[in-house]
Amino acid sequence: MARLFARGPLFSGSAILLALLCLLQLYCLWRVPAMWSPAAIDVRLAPGQTLTLGREALAAPQADSAHLALRRDAGGRWFIRNASAGKQVLLARAGIERRMGSARLRAGQHFRIGAARFDVSAAGARSLSFSAAGEQWHYDGAILLRNGLPLPACPDAAPGARLLALWNRWAPAPLSFARPMTFGGNLYCGNRFGVANVAPASATLAASRGQLLLSAASGELSRMPLLVGADDLAHSEEALDGVTALVAGRTRLALEVDGGRLTLVPVRHVALYAQPRLQLPPEVTWRWQQRALWTLPGGAPWTVALLLAAALAAGAAAAWQRGGWPFGRATPGAVRAGALATALLALAGLTSLLLQRAGTPHGAGVSVLLGAAALWCCLLLPGRPALLMSAGLLLVAVGLLAQLELGLGAMESSWLRHYQKTTALLALGLGLGAHLRMRLRGRAALPVPQSRLEWMLALLAGAALAALLLQVAFGDETGVFDLQPVEFAKLALTALTAHCLAIGLGWHAAMPEHVRPALRWLRVAAPALLFSAVLGVALVQVDDYSPLILLLVWAAAMALAWSLATRRFAVSAALAVAACLLAGSLASLRHAGADDIAALGFYADRFLVWLDPASHPHTGQQLLLGARAITEGAWWGADQMLGLSTLGQPAGAVLAIPAVQDDFAPSFFLNRHGLFGALALWMLQVLFLAGLLLAAVRAFAASRHARDYRHAWLGRFRCFALVGGAAFVLGHFLLSWGTNLAIFPIMGQPMSFLSAGGSHLLFFICPLLAFGAISEQSLEEIPSCRSMSNMK
Repeated sequence: MARLFARGPLFSGSAILLALLCLLQLYCLWRVPAMWSPAAIDVRLAPGQTLTLGREALAAPQADSAHLALRRDAGGRWFIRNASAGKQVLLARAGIERRMGSARLRAGQHFRIGAARFDVSAAGARSLSFSAAGEQWHYDGAILLRNGLPLPACPDAAPGARLLALWNRWAPAPLSFARPMTFGGNLYCGNRFGVANVAPASATLAASRGQLLLSAASGELSRMPLLVGADDLAHSEEALDGVTALVAGRTRLALEVDGGRLTLVPVRHVALYAQPRLQLPPEVTWRWQQRALWTLPGGAPWTVALLLAAALAAGAAAAWQRGGWPFGRATPGAVRAGALATALLALAGLTSLLLQRAGTPHGAGVSVLLGAAALWCCLLLPGRPALLMSAGLLLVAVGLLAQLELGLGAMESSWLRHYQKTTALLALGLGLGAHLRMRLRGRAALPVPQSRLEWMLALLAGAALAALLLQVAFGDETGVFDLQPVEFAKLALTALTAHCLAIGLGWHAAMPEHVRPALRWLRVAAPALLFSAVLGVALVQVDDYSPLILLLVWAAAMALAWSLATRRFAVSAALAVAACLLAGSLASLRHAGADDIAALGFYADRFLVWLDPASHPHTGQQLLLGARAITEGAWWGADQMLGLSTLGQPAGAVLAIPAVQDDFAPSFFLNRHGLFGALALWMLQVLFLAGLLLAAVRAFAASRHARDYRHAWLGRFRCFALVGGAAFVLGHFLLSWGTNLAIFPIMGQPMSFLSAGGSHLLFFICPLLAFGAISEQSLEEIPSCRSMSNMK
């Protein structure tokens, strides 16, 4: 311990605070009360009997009070019907999920929506031809044709949707992007079929797993009957033959039929109860189970995880015996052992993530140990501790504590998945970053030639562009394939722009290969400008425009860094004046009237809710509930003890805030730990940003005194990359605190380190921490350039 604390006061303070935060997580697990949930739900019906089940009988918190109706006919077969007026039921057969209230159309059928009749003339796996209103229509899964001609774009279509529609018109069918067709409204435009006296999107025709399905809308729109033949599609009854699982109100239940008994096994989003007692209908029986926080899933995957954990401990022990890692004296054997241990840590995180995706997660206690291992592994790596890494690790530990409080305080099983996913991603991301640090230790030169690194940056930009195109084509504002390509695009944009600026500042016009100005412009500015333009077009698809504000903050920070590096202080002053004017214009909106806001035509509805949330209680629910939670927290937290007495206890009404685990995580933190706790968090955030900027200044100073042009370029590249990363993190901090404290209108952006943002953590925060640590490590290992006087 003495050798550890001899590494300096920064390391000593970080180790003490990190140990305290890890112990608080264990304290949460120790104080959490016992919770119960149904292990299985048995339903017994006699032939001819019918039973309606809802949220209480199904242990489904988000289901309706009467959600599904079960019936057993005279022959003993089981049937199900959606009894909810506003929510759907999903049925899974042979691994394919299909929503009740949808059907595949066949040639010769007809269907009705309101008073309109549609006669199907041809139906295929991806196309449908029908006649309606005296005209011939054809839909191929991407574009709707009337009498062989496409419809004009809808007036409210976004630029991205218009470009996508143009592409679908001319592209071959295999290269087109699927777009659903909707029925209702008063306009024939785009992929909308107008139906008089029918609300827009009352029915949808869309491709799903290789077939076109006609689906009735849910909610208020489901009141409009959708008839396929003589059957009402929205309230049709289906047999349970071959059904292996169903989803009601986000609660997934595995299903098994055994004669007169139907067994439902809740899998996720299951309600928790303080006592194993509940008043149920006589036909329903529960088998109770107690929530276990230290469970280990069986089978081969967990065996692999145990082996990885054992190898990790063995590698750390071997390094400890050699007197090297983690005690700062990096011998070759210690470096090899540390590299092996960090690689195994990343594999353990990946294994944990795969177990969660497979539906067999380990307990929350194991996740606590995994997260603590990732944090301490990064802190104990050899080398002088840096401010950015110490502050970053403490911010991660605070975020883990808040997510664990949120998961343990909810009366639903799936809230803990946010914490467990975060710990797995941290072990994966921080483990890979630490492994890279160990592998690069002792290398003063570039790991790869600069020309090859340029190709790597180009491939990074291409991958980010491809991911953004996938989101535009197949995803929505929440991402695609459970990922957020925007977070990866931020990383690629920062790296590519930093490279362009580093090349531009080191340009010498006298060099023979730099005499052509067109080539110079193409190499220095074109990649960053092109990527920024495409990224901006993709981000316009997001409903709340917060990514565009992040880009504005990032662009201003990069311009300020460039102006300071080139000593163009007039540009710096102009940027400062522009920032002041922008802040003043935002403050002036507080005194604007509703007519003035509506006249802007840009994001007007959210500005109106922000200015007067009491007049919009439904749309302003996040703002009102968040303000109430912050008020309850006051200075010392809701328990008046900075949240220490509520660790591990139920969270209460604060969980009703929409997206409290993501966008409104600061409101939960303020409610639990008060303004004093928030002040400590703000101090950590300021220290982290200061650490990034300090590392950037050191990297730029090293580039000024470098004797080799490659080291000079690398120093400038590190400087601008760190500034770009700090700008994006600052933008997240500003937007998240501004949204939660009602300084800005509500815009959905997670709080860096605090919110349960998986893509933001894995694709941006972990690479930024690793890059900053490697930059500081390289500055220690590369001999500093001597001054001219010393050289003489």
